[in-house]
Amino acid sequence: MPRFTVHVRDEWLTVPCKDTSSTIRWLGLEALKRYAKNKPDNGGIQQVKDVCFTSRRCQGHGLLDADDMIHDVLEDNDFVELEIEGDTMSSDFIPSQPGLSYFTCGYVQYISLDGNSLTSTDLVKLGHGLYKIKLTPEAERKVEQSRELLDTIVKEKKVVYGITTGFGKFARTVIPNSKLKELQENLIRSHSAGLGSPLSPEKTRMLLALRINILAKGYSGISLETLHCMVKAFNASCLSFVPEKGTVGASGDLAPLSHLALGLMGEGKMWSPKSGWADAKYVLEAHGLRPITLKPKEGLALINGTQMITSLGAEAVERAESMAQQADIIAALTLEVLKGTTKAFDSVLPVPVLHVCLTHTLHPPPDIHELRPHPGQKQVALRFRALLDSDHHASEIAESHRFCERVQDAYTMRCCPQVHGIVNDTIAFVKNVINTEINSATDNPMVFSERGETISGGNFHGEYPAKALDYLCIGVHELASISERRTERLCNPSLSELPAFLVNEGGLNSGFMIAHCTAAALVSENKVLCHPSSVDSLSTSAATEDHVSMGGWAARKALRVIEHVEQVLAIELLAACQGIEFLRPLRTTTPLEKVYDLVRSVVKPWIKDRFMAADIEAVHRLLVDQKVWNIAKPYIEKYCTDHFPESRPSSPTAFSLDPPPSPQKRLRLE
Repeated sequence: MPRFTVHVRDEWLTVPCKDTSSTIRWLGLEALKRYAKNKPDNGGIQQVKDVCFTSRRCQGHGLLDADDMIHDVLEDNDFVELEIEGDTMSSDFIPSQPGLSYFTCGYVQYISLDGNSLTSTDLVKLGHGLYKIKLTPEAERKVEQSRELLDTIVKEKKVVYGITTGFGKFARTVIPNSKLKELQENLIRSHSAGLGSPLSPEKTRMLLALRINILAKGYSGISLETLHCMVKAFNASCLSFVPEKGTVGASGDLAPLSHLALGLMGEGKMWSPKSGWADAKYVLEAHGLRPITLKPKEGLALINGTQMITSLGAEAVERAESMAQQADIIAALTLEVLKGTTKAFDSVLPVPVLHVCLTHTLHPPPDIHELRPHPGQKQVALRFRALLDSDHHASEIAESHRFCERVQDAYTMRCCPQVHGIVNDTIAFVKNVINTEINSATDNPMVFSERGETISGGNFHGEYPAKALDYLCIGVHELASISERRTERLCNPSLSELPAFLVNEGGLNSGFMIAHCTAAALVSENKVLCHPSSVDSLSTSAATEDHVSMGGWAARKALRVIEHVEQVLAIELLAACQGIEFLRPLRTTTPLEKVYDLVRSVVKPWIKDRFMAADIEAVHRLLVDQKVWNIAKPYIEKYCTDHFPESRPSSPTAFSLDPPPSPQKRLRLE
């Protein structure tokens, strides 16, 4: 028999429906009857038939017409929110979040997790719902061996931290076998003490996938049964309510990971594409899943680790890498508009340098940058050459000032290889730390089945990702800092030789005046956010955990800094494209014209003042979706192959500007 879960005020009610040709109003009235029946005072409802209410699907929050037949607008096990007229919305209702891409293909692609080969790139794709996951046979074997050792420890009544003892300050308190299940459940409930807004579904998917990957290494003592339950929950996108605040980053991300586990236990709130936010037990039930039942040590295994820091850090470093690539393109376009010179990027290309722009592999680049041979600097210089070389891509703008008297440009243009370059090298360093952490066992105690022992250590400490992400903030911020100065040059007529604030009839129109102010405000915010969180530490757990990383805040603010960088670069890109309008009919190089056309596909030229924020958001979305990079990338590739054919890789698939995939990554299409 079809049934539906209806949320009325603070209650979730299951309503069976024999006849789905009944109306939505019938479903609402039936839910209200059940609600009133469960309340001593009938919930303040005198006559159910007289109650006025509206109904919405929890997923998407779409309004349901009271006269619609149920089978026309709902599916079996759908979730519905009932809003009684005169009530404020229930305090525990959380609107579902739109804009997620979940399983739109006709096939399912899997990543097999083994705890050793997951990458930050894959993790972000898992967050976006592009893959499901499964465990490798080898991972399952290791998990089973680890659990067998734990079961032996319990059977023999050995005293081992977190298995047969309390936690933290209570490590010397021995717990009888009859209460070991309760011990683990109490751990999850008491540690679910986080606050703040929930992580988005994408971020929670990343968090859950990463925890599964760590457990798959086979050093945590989790049972294969519990791990399979987690995999099923991930594949159904049944995602716990995980508050963003509450972790100090040692011992691990205890509060957020406890909230993650709490939902899997069928307690607290959960989200799924089908249900929106609802009580966890109903969400699991609607997807045919059962709550996990914790065995000895499993509660500890679920929450000991740096997975919140690392999963947010993975998103941060991937977005940072994308912005660093696109920042070079935007800066090159600005240099064209301001009629700068390309000499600082060195036009002498005497030897093969293909892989400098493709990867960080060291090959001789243009001479001036070989004299200061930082990989990132050489990489950025060659990208600029590929985009601006008038001999390769004719630029009428460059030709128009070929014989001007200017010998050098301001630092914001001339020093892009040096400034953008260190950002690229910073990202490469941080990405290495994050990818190492993604595949690291961070539990305590560790279970070594092959040695037949458990060892307490400190792999849960978040100092590595915390320090790396603080460093990422400082590095990536510089892209915004220098971009804002270039936007100032574009808007300032004494520096650009363009109309003030890039608009005609200045005074009547203000043009980009306040857009530049917004960029300046974001850069100023970043200056505060770039203060390292990992330099702080507060002793917790009665001085047992007397040094912590504060990595959770390092990761969260890294994402904020990167978002600000994206927005500042979006403003510069808008301004540069507007500057092009005043140089017409002259054209820039082919790749930069393609970038201009891309921007104009979403934002019209600025003829007179109009609502500006929507334009900034539209271009910001182009950057987030990497469309600017994707449109320029083929031209950079072609430039490299045309100039250095002897450096062309022998394999046609090897020639790519993207980072190479991990050779250990296991993908399977089904």
